[in-house]
Amino acid sequence: MTAQTTTTAYAYAAPAPKAPLERIAVERRALGEHDVLIDIKYAGICHSDIHTVRAEWGEGGTFPVVPGHEIAGVVAEVGPGVTRYAAGDRVGVGCFVDSCRECENCRGGLQQYCTGATGMIGTYAATGRDGKPTQGGYSQHIVVDENYVLRIPDALPLDAAAPLLCAGVTTYSPLAHWQAGPGRKVAVVGLGGLGHMAVKIAHAMGAEVTVLSQSLRKKDDGLRLGADHYHATSDPATFEALAGSFDLILNTVSADLDLGSYLGLLKTDGTLVQLGVPERPQEVGAFPLISGRRSYAGSLIGGIPETQEMLDFCAAHGIAADIELIRAEQVNEAYERVLASDVRYRFVIDAATI
Repeated sequence: MTAQTTTTAYAYAAPAPKAPLERIAVERRALGEHDVLIDIKYAGICHSDIHTVRAEWGEGGTFPVVPGHEIAGVVAEVGPGVTRYAAGDRVGVGCFVDSCRECENCRGGLQQYCTGATGMIGTYAATGRDGKPTQGGYSQHIVVDENYVLRIPDALPLDAAAPLLCAGVTTYSPLAHWQAGPGRKVAVVGLGGLGHMAVKIAHAMGAEVTVLSQSLRKKDDGLRLGADHYHATSDPATFEALAGSFDLILNTVSADLDLGSYLGLLKTDGTLVQLGVPERPQEVGAFPLISGRRSYAGSLIGGIPETQEMLDFCAAHGIAADIELIRAEQVNEAYERVLASDVRYRFVIDAATI
């Protein structure tokens, strides 16, 4: 591979909406002045990948699309102007690979909320500065500007670190923003890819953690991961017993919920934060909000500085994702298992098998 030419990488892509993923060749751009060429070692499977390839968010999209925004790998080569990384460094790429760099949010390290002309440029299913579709991490390698690359600490194994680039920061960001910590009661709705990370991180921050899950099937796991309490939301008594209990609730599921019931679990001035993205709009009644000065909020991944902060926090506290490592040709089966909640708790593709 040379810095002067484009490179070809094999990847797994959806050739059309709702089509099974298949192995194809994609072109990666030539290495620019500030670009980093990354040999991808592992790529996590996020529910957003499934939503995108199955056109479940109503987006037309450009196909074929290579999903994957939980990328862990090793720097293979750098452009002549790169100062942050060198060949051999352990690095990651998350949910975006560029932004306008000029708006107030970008200058403040909140690139995920870019309001500039380009907006946040997603790692896949977006349009890069070169006018070409971005293609993600189910691939052998990727080229990314150094300013959008993260350093993965040596204390984190690369395979279990990959999901931190989305699931980790998606839960870390609201926990940090709403100040989860000692003396704070945090509830996590759902114990899946996002939820299991939320439990680990909130526990490490010192909060009292409760899992709210449809059943008690994963209770032992929840307690092992750091939850102090575990309740089944299928039991109406749960909502009576826990009314007014929590400072912060993270909703990690993408299903339709009775949000009024969950808002009723908050203390005065408590906040319910939406992380999962259901297919249909959610209804929020006024009374559950105004009766306790409660807030219903949203949170989207994290900016580059906060994502690095999250990686360093996880390394310091021995936190990584619970994963099931798969071969690339198992990706379609893995998608079905994600939809059936048959994974504990994140599938990760071994890129050596692509």
